[in-house]
Amino acid sequence: MPDDNLSQPVPAYQNLGQTNPVPSSPTTPPIPPEPPFPINIQEKPPSVSPPPSPSPPPPSPPQSGEQAEIIEPFFKKFLPIIIAIGAIILITLIVVKFIIPRFSKPKEPESITLKYWGLWESEGAISQIINDYRQQHPNITIQYIRHSPKDYRERLQSAFAKSEGPDIFRWHNTWLPMLKADLSPLPDTVMSANEYQSTFFPIAQTDAISANKYYGIPLEFDALALYVNKDIFAANPDLKIPTTWDNLRKTANTLTNEDIKGVALGTANNVDHFSDVIGLMILQNGGDPADPDKETVKSALKFYTLFASTDHSWDESMPSSTYAFATAKVAMMFAPSWRAFEIKQLNPELDFKLYPVPQLPGTNITWATYWFEGVSQKSAYQQQAWEFIKYLSSKQVLTKMYNSASQTRLFGEPYSRQDLASGLQEDPYLGAIITQAPSAQSWPLASRTFDNGLNDRLIKYYQDAVNAILDAQPETEIFTALSQGVSQIVSQYKLPSR
Repeated sequence: MPDDNLSQPVPAYQNLGQTNPVPSSPTTPPIPPEPPFPINIQEKPPSVSPPPSPSPPPPSPPQSGEQAEIIEPFFKKFLPIIIAIGAIILITLIVVKFIIPRFSKPKEPESITLKYWGLWESEGAISQIINDYRQQHPNITIQYIRHSPKDYRERLQSAFAKSEGPDIFRWHNTWLPMLKADLSPLPDTVMSANEYQSTFFPIAQTDAISANKYYGIPLEFDALALYVNKDIFAANPDLKIPTTWDNLRKTANTLTNEDIKGVALGTANNVDHFSDVIGLMILQNGGDPADPDKETVKSALKFYTLFASTDHSWDESMPSSTYAFATAKVAMMFAPSWRAFEIKQLNPELDFKLYPVPQLPGTNITWATYWFEGVSQKSAYQQQAWEFIKYLSSKQVLTKMYNSASQTRLFGEPYSRQDLASGLQEDPYLGAIITQAPSAQSWPLASRTFDNGLNDRLIKYYQDAVNAILDAQPETEIFTALSQGVSQIVSQYKLPSR
């Protein structure tokens, strides 16, 4: 701000009241005028010095009215300039303190190390990606450790509790209610909301958000698909791939015989992804898995069990659905894309293809189950960790990771980016996954997350309900127990209503 003392005007004094001396005659010496202030009078005036010149009287100070008349024009003339200077100073302070830091990249520490916990990719598969990143960021070291999915969520949160957890880690798309306190929000300076929404499929925007903040970036996407044994269908040329549940049921009945079952559905103990299928049926039926006492949930559960209780196109005597499909004991099953690796390992000669899941009339809903990369709330380098994850999610890096993984297995992880979807739409395994992505929904009934928490506890209640229906227990007792158990977990984890 300008100094108020410097802004006061200096009075422009004038010689007010000054008079000229009266000229003296040649013979009469001039009489000096009275000095304005007393002076020392000498005893004998100097004889050689000429008489002193008359001194003008000091100017009289201006009266208050005169001073105001002098100062007022000055302010009128310079006040706009003073205001403009003050405004410039204020704007400069705002820009320097608030705007520039928002858009400028923070200076990185001289040397930092980021710990990264992964699940599916080996250290060798991701090492080249890390080396490429270090070419641009030589001060950053990234320690990638692949963990077993068994008890992973518990080990992760235990490490956080002891301040020994990773900076970057992978988490399932249903885990946000459990991990919210451990996750750092994605900074707008790394990726804005608009960029996030235009980059990833809509389901990611739903699963990773809380209070208008995103807490994860997906590097892959996966969903339920209908696995079809092509040889079995080729032997029945009149049958088409079912696209509705009614058609699926009829097709399964047609294919079922003494040697082959039509579809792995109807039970809970030997259908590997029964909870995902039930969740899908409930959502398509307009139900809320968190409120199983409603008819929309009851009818979905009862329809699911028909495949075992009434149709006998599957039963409890069969091995697990994945093994039965791999050994050609069942014509169809439901699973995410990654089950294809296990099937190919069990039976490399099996010819199969993945198709979108059946729908109810007028619906277009599939079931998503996939993973995010997140940053620990306790990380000392949250900005750098998020920047690395964003790098991993770029088109170039995701494509490179996919191509690298495809050289050692059937395919890489399905893309999480919308702008890469077209490259996989014709793939016999991933085409069904990617084409369903825009219509995907989810809820914590996802199998094989090994979380020993939200998913596994909810699945247990639904498993008990399926077994109780197959045992012909009273319906009222079945759904009362299911509702009480589910309600307790929903309340504990504060799950939002659908």
